[in-house]
Amino acid sequence: MKGCLPKSLFLLFCVLLLGVAWTLYQHAQEEGGGEGRGEGPRAYPVETAEVVIGTIEEKRSFSGTLEPSAETAVASRVGGRVSRVIVQLADTVSRGDIVVELDPAEVQQAVARAEANLAVAQARRREAENRLAIASRELERARQLADRGISSPADLDNVQAEHLVRSSALEVAKAEVSSAVAALESARIRLEDTRVRALWEEGDADRLVARRMVEEGDIVSANEPLLRVVEIDPVRAVFFVPERDYSLLQNGQAVELTTDAWPGTRFPAKIHRIAPVFQEQSRQARVEIRAENAEARLKPGMFLRATVTLQRRENTPIVPESALTRRNNTQGVFLIDEKTRTVRWREVTPGIRNAGRVEVSGDEIRGRVVSLGQQLLEDGSPVLLPETDESSDPDTDT
Repeated sequence: MKGCLPKSLFLLFCVLLLGVAWTLYQHAQEEGGGEGRGEGPRAYPVETAEVVIGTIEEKRSFSGTLEPSAETAVASRVGGRVSRVIVQLADTVSRGDIVVELDPAEVQQAVARAEANLAVAQARRREAENRLAIASRELERARQLADRGISSPADLDNVQAEHLVRSSALEVAKAEVSSAVAALESARIRLEDTRVRALWEEGDADRLVARRMVEEGDIVSANEPLLRVVEIDPVRAVFFVPERDYSLLQNGQAVELTTDAWPGTRFPAKIHRIAPVFQEQSRQARVEIRAENAEARLKPGMFLRATVTLQRRENTPIVPESALTRRNNTQGVFLIDEKTRTVRWREVTPGIRNAGRVEVSGDEIRGRVVSLGQQLLEDGSPVLLPETDESSDPDTDT
């Protein structure tokens, strides 16, 4: 036991010595670790940007398709063989123009038969009129003889019956004439219908031939489409929007259209109609816009991108999105105090975002904000400011 005691004391002394050394090391680190002895809190290098008071817009782009603002399927009311197609693809046609002609031979024969039937009906009417006139004179004589007692009442009844028969025959003849007139008019209409016209009710008086479905010699049926004519000035564009953007759209809202066919060109347009219901499968609503197309550069069927300004704010503080940071589950920015070269924490509410810029609302958001290096900052932290800040573009429109 006596031999072990000095060894135990030696081990205890080593442990105490190590503890003192570690305490001194920790104390040295607290006094000089990154802050310097007697120099106060460490200043962190940061980059800053100006708080711009200006205008910012929230824009959204949607993909869609161009459509004609109106279209008509030109069809014939009668069937027959196509003898001539007057218009070609992309030709301009006016309302009422003859665009297709059918072989009229068969309908012309129908017109001739109707004219002959009318002539026969008119002759029968004249015959019935003459017979009625004779029956009327015989009836008058029979009445005179009956008044003088020369003829019997039975003879007068026979003459009256004959007069009634002739009157009825005349009415039938007149009806036959009316029927023949109607048949002739119908045949003439069918003959006129062999010259197919491009007809529509609304829109401009001129349209373009978008498609030919027949050629000369084809046999077509009644009401079979022969041509498709469209109106493309203005042109209609269609896209679909989700629920989050639906409430931000309204009729008359400005839209910019772009297409791959005309790179770099923006076509102004306006929202024309917004569907009152959503499609069940996609949960999106149809939006129709109209664009003037006097030069006909926008063609139905083209793929498009429609950019809509959903919101716009004026005279509002705008900072880079990189300036936003979080402390204690709140979002805010660090404002630069130029005099003390420290930062002040300001809680903000972000608004519209556009191209790396964001609208913020809060108390006294002005001056400069920290845009890079705020990870280690707290309210009141000193900072090292660059000699020249690459601040944001002075243009206030975003």
